[in-house]
Amino acid sequence: MPSPDTNLYLVGFMGTGKTTVGRATAIRLGFKFLDSDHEIERKQGRTVPQIFATEGETRFRQMEREFVEGGHPPQRQVVACGGGLVLAPGMLELLKTKGVVICLHASPETILRRTQHNRHRPLLEVPDPLARIRELQAEREPVYRRAGSVILTDGRPLGDLVPHVLRAYQQEAREFARLAKAHGR
Repeated sequence: MPSPDTNLYLVGFMGTGKTTVGRATAIRLGFKFLDSDHEIERKQGRTVPQIFATEGETRFRQMEREFVEGGHPPQRQVVACGGGLVLAPGMLELLKTKGVVICLHASPETILRRTQHNRHRPLLEVPDPLARIRELQAEREPVYRRAGSVILTDGRPLGDLVPHVLRAYQQEAREFARLAKAHGR
């Protein structure tokens, strides 16, 4: 069966591999890859840390909603979503109306290792980033678990992760297309 054209949205905490896995998955699907944070930065002409510093997290979350509502093509996209994108009330549900949502997960230690040299992580600019990661993950976990398939990325090479994501996507995209047809979308 040919692959559906349904968008794939990768969600999860920062440092779980959304961008790396997303790029490789997009290539395999023949889709375009987008990173929500990079798209917002491009549109705003500023970095995410600059937006946080000048306008605050609330305004940044509004920009994320605008991106999801219409700031990208409706088909054949793999989108790596910012770690907090699905946290605002109604955002996860909105995302699920746009395509397949898959959550990538990693341990706090793995996340710290993957993010510790990146200065573009405003939420981790604290004295104890590992404690902050644990705290934020605990807060966000209930939302991430409602996202759909959850795929653990700890210690797994990209060559193992991409086929796993593709299998989950193919199964969920068929169901998404079936439900969309049933509802006349």
